[in-house]
Amino acid sequence: MTGPSGRTAAGNGARRISVGRESSGRRGRSAGGGHRGGRRAGRARLTRRGRIAVWSGGALAVVLIGVSGAAAWIYQDLNGNIHSADVDNKIGGGRPVNLSPGSKNILVVGSDSRGGDNAKYGKGLTTMQSDTLMVLHVSADRKWATVVSLPRDSWVDIPSCDKGDGSKSAPHKFKINEAFAIGGTSGEVSGAAACTIRTVEQNTGLRMDHFMSVDFQGFKGMVNALDGIEVCPETAIHDEKAHLDLDAGCQTVKDEEALGYVRTRYSVGDGSDLGRIGRQQEFMEALAAKAQEKLTSPNALYGFLDSATKSLTTDKALAGIKPLSGLASEVKGIPTDRLTFLTVPNYAREADVPTDRANVVWQYPQAAELFASLAKDTEVDKEKLEADAKSPVYAHTVRVQVLNGSGTTGRGAKVAETLRSAGFTIVGVGNAPEDTKKTTVGYPQDQAGPAEVLASRLPGSVAREDAGAAPGVVTLTVGKDFDAVR
Repeated sequence: MTGPSGRTAAGNGARRISVGRESSGRRGRSAGGGHRGGRRAGRARLTRRGRIAVWSGGALAVVLIGVSGAAAWIYQDLNGNIHSADVDNKIGGGRPVNLSPGSKNILVVGSDSRGGDNAKYGKGLTTMQSDTLMVLHVSADRKWATVVSLPRDSWVDIPSCDKGDGSKSAPHKFKINEAFAIGGTSGEVSGAAACTIRTVEQNTGLRMDHFMSVDFQGFKGMVNALDGIEVCPETAIHDEKAHLDLDAGCQTVKDEEALGYVRTRYSVGDGSDLGRIGRQQEFMEALAAKAQEKLTSPNALYGFLDSATKSLTTDKALAGIKPLSGLASEVKGIPTDRLTFLTVPNYAREADVPTDRANVVWQYPQAAELFASLAKDTEVDKEKLEADAKSPVYAHTVRVQVLNGSGTTGRGAKVAETLRSAGFTIVGVGNAPEDTKKTTVGYPQDQAGPAEVLASRLPGSVAREDAGAAPGVVTLTVGKDFDAVR
């Protein structure tokens, strides 16, 4: 996830979140959106329990239940608050194979639904929305875990999904958060979750084992139960969309102001979703820390947990205090230095499509390497990932010749068009001398980097150096095994 924006430790263990001036340049933003490892001087260190709590407000509640030794009546009363969604029967076929039995991939969504008390947010929007999207990978040996944030402005393939009204959507490219809205057309979280899972699986190659959604209103209740969280914006924030008006300087926010603070985007820094991800993470860290300090009375504890559990929807297998607390116990035992938070490497899509100033694209081959590591249950080296992502190879700089060796008429032209829409520069389309079983990427010596970028977008393809290839051009031979462009 994106790095800190300047929060410093306050007296008596309180946490102040300081919103500074973020970088205005979006081109070339890479892994973590500017977080380059290490902790800033003066930044208070959360306990292991608090760090674990950051990945989901709902999971925070579960951890607190286990730690506080809540009474049995609280356990029973809260258990019925958690909603379950039957997603397994709605996701459909063609899902990724689980390459690491025993590990767990959990999709965590911050839900921005427009029903009920949430209707006033997002003028003109009538569908369910996802505000935050993360994948939590817990290793099979339970010795490490990685949380990967997926910016909601990520430009990805949205597969065909059941809309819940008897119709299906057509596959297309759009922001990743649209999947939640498409599947939630009928207002059911199960459909929204199923389409989101299908979209994340198709674009990452990771098999999702569980799903968890935390709603806006429950978040607000958790903050209120703690009597608010202190934030310290360096400049005033006025955001009509987020219903937020804050003066500069330290102040405690709760209720609608707290909700607006984590939702604000365009009125702070460079207006990017990546900046908001960082602020949301910091706010959750502060909330986790204050919860550990303040939830000592039964009344405060109950109010907090009641709001948290009412806001939580999970898949059927995870629904309930017992399975959630079991998961929390597994994650709680992971050493702090092996619990990694990061954002999928990305850069502004404007670099490849000048007219698009609103979205980001995942950076390859780094994104592919990240997801491949998690699929194989291999711990991610965050420092290396971020170092490799500092100098992105933009898709438009990769010049591609497409040869059709699949034996299917027109396949080469279709693949070329898909690559062109993804930002690649197509210099020619033709037929291979003969049919080919395996999709290959051939390249001259000076094009090893660009060839790696292209090959990482074509699952199952093989990149090979070709001494006879034309300088400056990568040759894609589409084989019979060709599946899709990621």
